[in-house]
Amino acid sequence: MSPEGKHPGLFYGWYIVGACAIITLYTGGVVHFGFTAVFEPIAEEFEWSYAQISLASSLRGLEMGLLAPLMGFLVDRYGPRRLIFIGSLITCAGFLLLSRVNSLSMFYIAFALLAFGMSTSGGTVLMTTIANWFHRRVGIAMGIVASGFGLGGLLVPVVTILIDTFEWRTAMVITGLGMLVIVLPLSFIVRHKPEPYGYQPDGELIEPFDLDPQSPRPITEINIPTKQALRSRTFWQLGISSMCHAFVVGAVITHLMPYLSSLSIVRSTSSIIAFILPTASIIGRLSSGWLAIRYGSRFIFAASFISMTAGILIFGYISTSTPWLIVPFVITFSLGWGCSVTSRLSLMRESFGRVNFGKIMGFISGMMMLGNITGAPLAGWVYDTWGSYRGAWLTYSAITLLASLLVFTIPSNLSGGKEKTNYSGLMVSFSM
Repeated sequence: MSPEGKHPGLFYGWYIVGACAIITLYTGGVVHFGFTAVFEPIAEEFEWSYAQISLASSLRGLEMGLLAPLMGFLVDRYGPRRLIFIGSLITCAGFLLLSRVNSLSMFYIAFALLAFGMSTSGGTVLMTTIANWFHRRVGIAMGIVASGFGLGGLLVPVVTILIDTFEWRTAMVITGLGMLVIVLPLSFIVRHKPEPYGYQPDGELIEPFDLDPQSPRPITEINIPTKQALRSRTFWQLGISSMCHAFVVGAVITHLMPYLSSLSIVRSTSSIIAFILPTASIIGRLSSGWLAIRYGSRFIFAASFISMTAGILIFGYISTSTPWLIVPFVITFSLGWGCSVTSRLSLMRESFGRVNFGKIMGFISGMMMLGNITGAPLAGWVYDTWGSYRGAWLTYSAITLLASLLVFTIPSNLSGGKEKTNYSGLMVSFSM
């Protein structure tokens, strides 16, 4: 069935947004956020150190980072549907292998499979699809999909209940089979680009003269070649700030429940906080699209890091005598986290266009890998060495502050006004 056949009054891109949001909700909930729930049961069974277990999260980030440029190339060339279908099968296999783990090396291999599956069915693949289907509303569309990832926090208590009821091995089998029930069927909804179905981004109809390849067509959006983007100052400042984001967020999500347990906060309570944190980030994910239109994506992205800095500082001073600090931590960190996700993607779309978005996002995701592979293990090493997380959180707050300075100094011509630039002999005009 053709996309427009779904409902003549609704642009098919919004069906894709809905499917991608559900995919990110489930995969984010059971693979990314759910790891904090299985952390302690695995540590207790095998008596591995926190640093050793955290390394699995980093290996997941390493493989996803290394695969991101490849996935960007594949989705730009072959489209997302096949990738999501295959990725759901691989992620399921990763969970089934995790349920049979009996050694540290096997544990790492299972997480490598999970990383490969996540790379193939999420992240770069999904956001490239959204960038292809939307232009003016790209911030709102990406915000909805990114909110699906935030809603994944709803699954942390579910995963915790499954672990406490059936023990962690059976829980991993159940979550793995969920990939086949939820994610795999949704792959059939997703399409690559709107033009084959008679639409332009945002659902605008292609006029008859546009269908004639010989007819002149006004170019209204930027299109930066991949090689030129990789040489630009904007790319590197976006990449390094995104790496700082991955470094900090990955560490907080991985160590949230172990950290709160070290403060004598009971497991059931810490699981609720682990669910509230990403869920609360939805406010930032949804509002940042509107805020970016009003104040510019660059400003919102930079401001999000300042909010995260405040949150990490508060996080570091939570203690048994000041548990109330959890509330301002959740508010400031979740707001900054949510805004940074959507505004970063919108800024990338505005800066480089959609033709090579998958490849460029893939390279930036590769840089984020460096943050993923170091943030969580470093926090685990700090705790193993000093018996406290405080030094790690204070250091991480300085890193988010550095990221805000990097974003604030991205060339201002990317956030407003009209500009004409010559790329490969082609005059391109665009409005931000």
